[in-house]
This record gives sequence, structure tokens and C-alpha cells, in this order.
Amino acid sequence: MHILHLNAGNETGGGMIHILSLLNEFKRNEFTLGLLEEGLMQKKAKELGIRTVLFKQRGKFDVSVIRSVCRYMKEHHVDIVHTHGPRANVLGMIIKKKTGCRWVLTVHSDPRDDFLGGGLKGRCFTAVHLFAIKKADHCFAVSERFKKILTELGMEEEKITAILNGIDFRRTPEPYDRKAFRFRDNDFLILMVARLERVKGHEMALRALKKVARAHPNVRLLLIGDGSLRKELEDRAKKEGIGERVHFFGYRPDAERFYPMADVALLTSYSESFPFVLLEAARAGVPVITTDVGGVRHLVPDRRYGWVIDVGDENQLGESLMEAVRLKGEQKLREMGERLKDRASRRFSVGHFAESVYEVYRKWV
Repeated sequence: MHILHLNAGNETGGGMIHILSLLNEFKRNEFTLGLLEEGLMQKKAKELGIRTVLFKQRGKFDVSVIRSVCRYMKEHHVDIVHTHGPRANVLGMIIKKKTGCRWVLTVHSDPRDDFLGGGLKGRCFTAVHLFAIKKADHCFAVSERFKKILTELGMEEEKITAILNGIDFRRTPEPYDRKAFRFRDNDFLILMVARLERVKGHEMALRALKKVARAHPNVRLLLIGDGSLRKELEDRAKKEGIGERVHFFGYRPDAERFYPMADVALLTSYSESFPFVLLEAARAGVPVITTDVGGVRHLVPDRRYGWVIDVGDENQLGESLMEAVRLKGEQKLREMGERLKDRASRRFSVGHFAESVYEVYRKWV
């Protein structure tokens, strides 16, 4: 069996972790990671000893790279192409037509929101991507909710397998000490790891923080991630009078080391699959507050494990943060985090996640 996993290569967040975690569980001689750009993902893959090949595109619309991919497939007897992300998915549709290979893809996010805020160009890209998805032989949807979305978009249900991300709970990253960043023991640290893009809902987080800070001036919001909205969000925080309480760390390859020093992890996205950031929080024993997106209720089924709020509801977010602050004062917040860790470690291991994908490959090879 030889599987070629194809991705744009510009992933730095959950998508990158998903792909590398998956491939790290497979036998090294059975797959290759193909990337269209150089970057952090290529570097991380090589560090893990994952066989990687660069099909370098001259630009995002350079389809001549398809010839290089098809040539590689023929020379290395590739059985299945597995694509990740809109750009790779569209190329996968063309590669399948040219080679007749089996083609599977993973939907990591709601395909209707991948180009949110992109105007006419974004709507065109979305239409092309949705057309491509329906041509795949099989699709992995990273949550039952995404599986339902795909069937509503016209994909045959028998061609879709719902999977949930997994993480290696055997590995415990060395934690950072909050004092190294000049945070005090009595500061209430809210950690949010997400790209600074509209779909992640940072504006709601800032509005809620402003309300909570009136009652609890020791709250701090730690934002890890970069993106097109950074300047806008920095200005917004200053305008709302919470500039000193919002800390922009930018992109951090060591983000997982921040979780243990946080009191709660926050996710305010409008669309997600089954977020790795929540699993990373669970591994650190940190309770979560998350919008009701993707498969998060599989991880947080009720209030014993964290808070699941309606998408876009800043009042619910503010109330949840206030309750979390209160529970910390009562020495009960960490109990919630440990409860979440126990549940996640039993249900969402990386081994179980990889076996779900491998089972589909076995049907064809």
C-alpha cells in the first residue's frame, strides 16, 4: 500500500497537527506527504521522519504542478491520493481524472466557510471547492455535524466516514511558568489559540472580556496565533479599554506549553470540525469554554467538563467566564479540567483516530 497525502503546505494550526499526527501513526513505508509550498509543515514532517516530497507551485493557481504529482504517482506506484484543504482538494479532482486513481479527502472545516469574508473571489473559490468535494471516492468528515453538512450539499452518505481527531496523551509537553511572562498567581488567564481571522470570532471574546473585567480586573486574555485581523484586534482592544489585559503572542510553535499555566481555554469560532486546541487543553487538564461547533459536544457533553455556548452569544460567554472565575476561587476549576482530561484520554487517542482512517484504505488495497 502506498498513500500520497497532499496538502498546500501552509498549514500551521489544527490542520497541520491533524495530518502529522495521523501520518506519525502509520508505517513509514506506506505513505508520502506531498506539499505544494515550503514552510513550517515541511520542517515539522522532516523532524518526525515522515517521507516528504515538495511539488512546488509557482502560485496558488499554478495547475502545472499536477504533471509533477502524476509523474510521482506513476513512478512510485501510488494506490490512493488523500487530499487535505481546498487547494489540494481541487487538484485531487483533476489528478483523479488524469490517472484514474482512488481519491479520498478530509474535510477539516465547513467548506462553506473556508473563504468567509473573501467577497466575490471567495464565493467563486467556495463554489469550485464544493463541486470538487462531491467528485471524491470517499470523504472523511471531522465530526458527525460535518457529515450531515456534506450530505445536505449533495454528497452520497455512503461515501462519508465521520472521524474525530485524536491526540497523543502519552506525551506531556514541558509547561511554561506564568511568572516567566510576568503573570501573577492570582491572575485569571484565558488562553485562546486560533488564527486571527474572522471565522474564529475574536471580536466576541474581546466584548465579553470587557464585561468580565469590570468585576474581575485580574482577568487576562492570551491570544496565540497570527492573521489578517491582528492590527484590527489590537486597535479594538485599546478602544474598548482592555488593551493591557489582552496579550498578543503571535504564532507560537510552542503553543502547547502555554496550556498548563492557563485557567481556562477559549474557542469562539463560528465554524470548526473537532478542534485540536480543545484536545490540547484537555491533555493539560484545563477546562474549556467553546462555541457549539463541529463535534465539540463529544468532548464536552455537559457542564461537568466545561462550557458549550451558542455561536456568537457574547452574553453566554461572559456568564461562563464569570462562573469559571468563581470556580477558581472555590478551588473547583481544576477538578473540572482533570475530569475533562480523563474523558478525553479514554475516548480520543491518536491511535484510535488513525485506525479509523486506515480501515477505509484497506477496503481498496
